[in-house]
Amino acid sequence: MKKIYLVLGVALISACAGNPGKQGTTAADKDSLNKMVLIPAGSFAMGADDSTGMPDEYPKHTVAIPSFWMDEHEVTNKEFAQFVAATGYVTTAEKPISKEELMASLPPGTPEPDSATLAGMTLPGALVFTPPDHAVPFNDISQWWSFVAGTTWQHPEGPNSNIHNRDNEPVTQVSWLDAQAYAKWAGKRLPTEAEWEYAARGGLSGKIYPWGEEALTSGKPKANTWNGNFPYHNTKTDGYYGLAPVKSYSPNGYQLYDMSGNVWEWCEDWYDAAYYVQGEKGVKAPAGPVTANDPDDPGQAKRVIRGGSFMCSDEYCRGYRVSARMKSTPESGLANLGFRCVRSADAK
Repeated sequence: MKKIYLVLGVALISACAGNPGKQGTTAADKDSLNKMVLIPAGSFAMGADDSTGMPDEYPKHTVAIPSFWMDEHEVTNKEFAQFVAATGYVTTAEKPISKEELMASLPPGTPEPDSATLAGMTLPGALVFTPPDHAVPFNDISQWWSFVAGTTWQHPEGPNSNIHNRDNEPVTQVSWLDAQAYAKWAGKRLPTEAEWEYAARGGLSGKIYPWGEEALTSGKPKANTWNGNFPYHNTKTDGYYGLAPVKSYSPNGYQLYDMSGNVWEWCEDWYDAAYYVQGEKGVKAPAGPVTANDPDDPGQAKRVIRGGSFMCSDEYCRGYRVSARMKSTPESGLANLGFRCVRSADAK
């Protein structure tokens, strides 16, 4: 079901699930997909490393992780195009919604929109980053997000945009459901939240970023984030205004690229704001909570997203820290949200 709503400073749009189409992939397809890196088994302290984390990043707790394989970079437009060509898959953003689905997503008692408004609200599309040219209040996300009909993974900034010559940029405007379908086709899966953070740390202990503790703005660019004043002025100090091609910056200690910035990445887990408090500590390979819990938006069940994006900055969003947690409904897609896959080390 497609739902339109606002959550924790991020505008989200959702759509009904796409058709998974044919399953499986050929050997040639597999050979051309994202290289995978073997992440060694180990234990680590999961959660915020200093006092600047959000409440859902505490308490810090020890987690054991078996060895697993992880894509070295985010899934690209080229790779997702191979999947669509092989299966005929239709993504969530490409499907319209019904009046009933729309009304079910709105607060109880909301009057039904007039026919003209309703027609616009049920079109296929997604939210696009449309920044102003001046400072705006951070509590009004409509100042830099707009719903644009015709927005899809192939037209990520609206129907007049395209992904020509952007093969190596991360695919965006894909939902958790879309990411799941791709992972199944590729013989992989999405990472658990614990696997994602363990891998992002790259073997470092107690560090704030994948590269250590050096400030994001010190030395050469380390990740694709927002430079300047969000959302109206980006100095492009890191070399990019929006998305960057994968592998544009140095990898972490496990030779994984873009574990910080560029696009948020879907994880397998349901999001529970109190999960760390409720006894995850000491668990081996935690699979996450069995149900979702977002006190900021209790009516919507959400999945975890990690890593921050090109829209994160110190003054607005510090999601590029390895412990930072965010969430979105499984049906949602965004212009700054993608994914990468993993495979268990013992998987056949």
